[in-house]
Amino acid sequence: MQSGITVSKELQDAFNELVSTPSQRGIVATIASEALIPQHTLPSKSTDFFSDLPALTPLLSTTAASYIILRRYQNAPDGYVAVTYIPDTAPVRQKMLFAATRLTLVRELGTERFRESLFVTEMRELEKEGWEKHDAHGALSAPLTEEEENLKGIKEAEAEAKGGTEGRRLETGGKLSIATSTEAREALGMFRVGEGGNLLQLNINVKDETIELVGSSSTDADGLASAISDTEPRYSFFRYSHQVEGSEQSPIVFIYTCPSGSKIKERMVYASTKQGFLASMSSDMGVEIAKKVSKVEQEPGALAIATDMQSLARGLESFRDHCFNFRRGVSAQAGAEAGLFETQEAWQEVTMRPIQHGIAMGMR
Repeated sequence: MQSGITVSKELQDAFNELVSTPSQRGIVATIASEALIPQHTLPSKSTDFFSDLPALTPLLSTTAASYIILRRYQNAPDGYVAVTYIPDTAPVRQKMLFAATRLTLVRELGTERFRESLFVTEMRELEKEGWEKHDAHGALSAPLTEEEENLKGIKEAEAEAKGGTEGRRLETGGKLSIATSTEAREALGMFRVGEGGNLLQLNINVKDETIELVGSSSTDADGLASAISDTEPRYSFFRYSHQVEGSEQSPIVFIYTCPSGSKIKERMVYASTKQGFLASMSSDMGVEIAKKVSKVEQEPGALAIATDMQSLARGLESFRDHCFNFRRGVSAQAGAEAGLFETQEAWQEVTMRPIQHGIAMGMR
């Protein structure tokens, strides 16, 4: 999505000056009169990037979006970082406008100049600790040997086959051991604040060991089965918007799918990365997952069993404190096989309750 807004001559001149002036660290820009314009200049008092950061946050607002261009890597032709800062308290229209224009900023100033493009919602993400967390998140851990990787995959496959969560291995300290591309992180940032489509799909580039963006689209619950690939693994985020007693609810559902035709290495990488990835999405990006659905080795089309969110919503009486209501009449066996409950007994306990009283089940 493009907004039609362009970089003004003033911003282009300000950026050229930044490139040629060592005494400047960055520029804060905004949108005014259908154009991107410079708003503030961040001085540089040291060659150390972190030393200049304390002067940045006073130039920003907690209620208004901004673009920030920073010289991150000294004396490098691609040493600049473009930051889209959109606080949660910014007006909705402004959020949409800034999100839709962020690619224009980089493209018109010169894509070759920017090594990174970030999407943040809080000022603390622009402080030293925030940058260090970002750097640590992007760094890959030492690769496993082939023997270690095979052993890890076998253990993960065994855990998945058991259908439980206790046997699944978490990454050390809950950290993500595989990188997430800038494009994917930007898309997740937009998804978090409700921008773009309600279905965001990611895949893992096994060769490059990177989580990448597949695309963002809009669909309803009935369309999930056809929207998500039944031939390739996916990490998908679905914003399930619905009315509950006159109140709009939009919980985020994480859907992990791994079709039966997937390559062995793909299955290993997706299974071993999932927990660390979700932990990173929560701690680093603030993406709160209300429900997790996993479907491994499904035949084509079987995704509908696990992800038909409308079937979960029918008979809905209330949604509170991360609880779903489920309709009576769905078999216990189907519910357990779909991975919606830890045990078949748990599903039976829920489906036997009178529908008129609502059926609330805590999210795991």
